[in-house]
Amino acid sequence: MKHPKSYDSDNSTRQRMSNVHLKGGKGEQILAKALWQNGYRYRKNDKSLPGSPDIAVLKYHLAIFVDGEFWHGYDWENRKKRLKRNRDYWIKKIEENMARDQRDDALLIEKGWQPIHFWEKKVLKNTDYCVSLVDYYVRSENR
Repeated sequence: MKHPKSYDSDNSTRQRMSNVHLKGGKGEQILAKALWQNGYRYRKNDKSLPGSPDIAVLKYHLAIFVDGEFWHGYDWENRKKRLKRNRDYWIKKIEENMARDQRDDALLIEKGWQPIHFWEKKVLKNTDYCVSLVDYYVRSENR
């Protein structure tokens, strides 16, 4: 997606957006550490897999993504209505992200991998649940 030459933003928005990082977010770090403590060994941001999963558990073919609520469209139909600045840009950008996530999941499944997505706030609030869900996928005979 091509970025516009200028944005309708103020200094506080620019400052907030400059703190956004693509990799190594707090939720991702917390989940990775919890998985490591539970005996799971993984690679972070494995570029050989579609979507470059945040955590790739090679032994069990699990591709784990910790998705930010804004960037990946959590509660999108309601949130979309509340966008005020650069509305057209953000709607297009986030819907492209959501479509890319679906394409990457399909490619991972084709390769025999199980994609698992967690919302970042879910990881931050209930890491144990996320680890237990990974345990479930590992133990599942349907894989």
